Amino acid sequence: MRIGIDLGGTKIEAICLAADGQEIARQRMASPQGDYQATIQAIVDLVGQIEQSEHPEASIGMGIPGTISPASGLVKNANSTWLIGKPLHEDLSAALGRPVKLANDANCFALSESVDGAGKDASIVFGVILGTGVGGGVVIKGDIISGPNSIAGEWGHNPLPWMAEDERPGAACYCGKTGCIETFLNGAGLSNDYGSKSKTAEEIAALADQGDDAATLAISLYAERLARALASVINVIDPDIIVLGGGLSNIEKLYELVPSLWQKWAFSDELSTRLVKNQHGDSSGVRGAAWLWPKEAP
Repeated sequence: MRIGIDLGGTKIEAICLAADGQEIARQRMASPQGDYQATIQAIVDLVGQIEQSEHPEASIGMGIPGTISPASGLVKNANSTWLIGKPLHEDLSAALGRPVKLANDANCFALSESVDGAGKDASIVFGVILGTGVGGGVVIKGDIISGPNSIAGEWGHNPLPWMAEDERPGAACYCGKTGCIETFLNGAGLSNDYGSKSKTAEEIAALADQGDDAATLAISLYAERLARALASVINVIDPDIIVLGGGLSNIEKLYELVPSLWQKWAFSDELSTRLVKNQHGDSSGVRGAAWLWPKEAP
């Protein structure tokens, strides 16, 4: 048995999977925002609830909104800022009394879709999160590629490529720079292009389907920017498949528009790369966390 945990900014979710990937149990609770010690205890409680009813001493993997610095062993790059600078890996292993594998939540998403999701059997999978933030993960032949700095796949904090003059310099990003892909392609970026921060991505997409001119223009601009950004990824890692996740992955028009556009910027005469929607939905991250341990794990 294996337990996966998705440590999000608003909720913590835990899942227990059988060896064949079948879900056995699931628990969730609100994240204790701003409280590091309470976060550790919440995770311990969730694991205890699952193991009490299902299977003691399962393997445990966890996806986090950031990563563990190879240099310091502390959390970095987390938008759940109360985790930054904390020895989460060490503290969690001690609290649970066993080894725990940690990975960036986008890496967990990509792994899940590579193991038994939309990217199953593909050699190179690029998993994309399009939501409040914009992240990514690279899986090659079933292995997460994290890199020596644990930042592989962080395309959201590259500048939007091939910027038009009216896009420069771009909005300020929480990372301290301007013009990051994330600021254009997250939910707030789409809402800003539509001209109403009160409208969600799903609402804007629905309005576009109904023929609303402003919504149609916003979706078209979003798709064009996404095509540019993904073409730059294709030029570097040439994935077999790109799997979209996060709230904006539910905009069905993207799967038609983006592949029709990205050829313009890709360094190839033809693209066979596929753009697909995730198979496991909101469960991809937590399932991928469970798969951080090899299949022969207990």
